[in-house]
Amino acid sequence: MSKTNFFVKHLKNINDFINNLLEKNLNKLNFKNLSFLFKNNKIILTFVALFVVFISYLLLPTFYNQNDVSKELKNELQNKFDLNFKFSKNIKYNFFPKPHFIITDSKIFYNENEISKISKLKIFISYDDLFSLKNIGVRDLILENANFHLNTKNYNFFLELLNRNFQDGDIIINNSNVFFKHMEDEILFITKIFKMKYYFDSKELKNIFYSENEIFNIPFSIESFFSDDKKKNLSTINLNLMKLNIENELTFEKDKKVGKSKFNLNKIKRLIDYKIEKNSFDFHIFDKIDQPDVTYIGKFNFKPFFANLEGSLDEINLNYLFGNNAFVAQLLKTEIFNNKNIDLKLYINANSIYKNSNFKNIKLNSKIKEGLIDTDNTKFEWRDIADFELLESLIFVRNGELVLDGKLKINVKDYNEVYKFLLTPKNYRNKIGRIDLNFTYNFDQKIAALKDIKIDNKINDNVNKILSNVILKKDDLQNKIYFKNLLNEAIKSYAG
Repeated sequence: MSKTNFFVKHLKNINDFINNLLEKNLNKLNFKNLSFLFKNNKIILTFVALFVVFISYLLLPTFYNQNDVSKELKNELQNKFDLNFKFSKNIKYNFFPKPHFIITDSKIFYNENEISKISKLKIFISYDDLFSLKNIGVRDLILENANFHLNTKNYNFFLELLNRNFQDGDIIINNSNVFFKHMEDEILFITKIFKMKYYFDSKELKNIFYSENEIFNIPFSIESFFSDDKKKNLSTINLNLMKLNIENELTFEKDKKVGKSKFNLNKIKRLIDYKIEKNSFDFHIFDKIDQPDVTYIGKFNFKPFFANLEGSLDEINLNYLFGNNAFVAQLLKTEIFNNKNIDLKLYINANSIYKNSNFKNIKLNSKIKEGLIDTDNTKFEWRDIADFELLESLIFVRNGELVLDGKLKINVKDYNEVYKFLLTPKNYRNKIGRIDLNFTYNFDQKIAALKDIKIDNKINDNVNKILSNVILKKDDLQNKIYFKNLLNEAIKSYAG
C-alpha cells in the first residue's frame, strides 16, 4: 500500500464516521431538540476536526523519504545509545499504540564488527515535533528475535550498554539468543534471552539492567547496575531451579577487572575472588568461616582456550555433581562439552564422601579434550581395606540420560577385613588379591551393569551373572543391606 493510499484510507474512515453521526442525529430532528442538536453537533464536529488534525499530525512521518528516515534514525541511535545500526530498505511507520518505525532484518556493529542480526526492530519516537524529520527524537528501542555473537573481543557489549542514557527511553530485547564463540568462530554455548530491559530508575537515579534468560536448559535472572562513581558493577543472579543466588561486585582497574562474588546454595555459602585480564580468567573459591578446608583454584585461558580447576575439601558431596537436578549433571546433558575446541581439566582432592565415611582419600580427576569427557585415574580408598581406580572411562549422554562407562580396578589389601565387614561365612572366605571389571552406570536410573569381572585374572560366569545388574535404592541403609547380600551371594558362588 502506498503512503498516499494509506492517508486517503484514513480520511475516508473519518468521513464515514462523521456521516454516521450526522445520520443518527438527523433522524431525531424535531422542533424541541433542534437547538440542542445544533449545539451538540458543534461539539461533535469540533471534536472530529481536532481528531482529524491530530491523526494527520501522527501520519506526517509516512510522507518522509525512506533514505532520509534511515539516515536520521541511525544518527539518533548513535547519539543516544552509541549503537551503530545498519538498516534494510524495508522501513514501515505505525502510529498505534505510539508512533514508531518498524525495520526488518537490521544489524548492529560493535568495534567495526557485526555483533547482532535483528529480525524485527521497533524504534519509538516522541510526539513533540513530527513536522520536521531532523527534530524527531528517539525514545524506546525494542529488538525482537535477535542473535548476538560474542567472543573475547566483544564479551562486555551488554555491560558497556549499561552506561548509555536511558532517562527518556528504554532498550528492550525479546526472544533472542546470545552465541558465545571461540576465536575460531566455534560456538561454545548459547544463552536464550526471554526478556532483557535497560531502563533508568528515577528513585535510585541510576541505570538498571534486568534480564530473564536460560542457559543449558536452566532458567535464571540477572539484575545489574553501576556504582555512583562508575568504578564498580554490582549484580545479582538467581537460579531458582537450583536455589542458587549469586551476589557479584566487579571493580574496573587499568588493565584488568577484579571481582568478588558470594554464592548461596541452599545452606552452603561460598566466596569467590577472581581476576579478568585480556586473555585469562583466574578465580579462587573458599569459605573461611564455616568450612576453611574448602578451597578451589582455577583458571580459564581464552587464547588458546583451556581451563583447569583444582580443589581440596574435607568432604565431597557427589549429589551436587551428579544428582538428578545437579548443575554439573544438567550441564553435561546439554552435550556442550562435545566440542573439539574445549580443553578442560579438573582435579579435586577430598578426605571423605558426604554421608559415606567408609570411602576416603578421594582423588577426582576429570578431563575434557577433543569432545571426550573421561574420569581416568580417579582414585579412592575403602577404609584401609581396598583401593579403587577408574580406567578407560567415558561420560556421555544416552537417550537424554547421563551415563558413565569404564573399567574399575580394585586392589584388595586385606581380604579378611572385607569378609568381616560383609559378615561372610568363614567357609566361603577364599583369598582375593585383585578384582578387574567393566561397568556402565546410569546416573538418572541409578543402575550399574557390571561385566567381564575378573578375580585374580580369572572369570567366573556365575559371579558375572549375579552382579550383572545392580540397582541402587533411595535409602542408604537399604543400599548397604542390598550390597552385602548381593556380594555375599557372588562370594559364595565364587567359592563354589
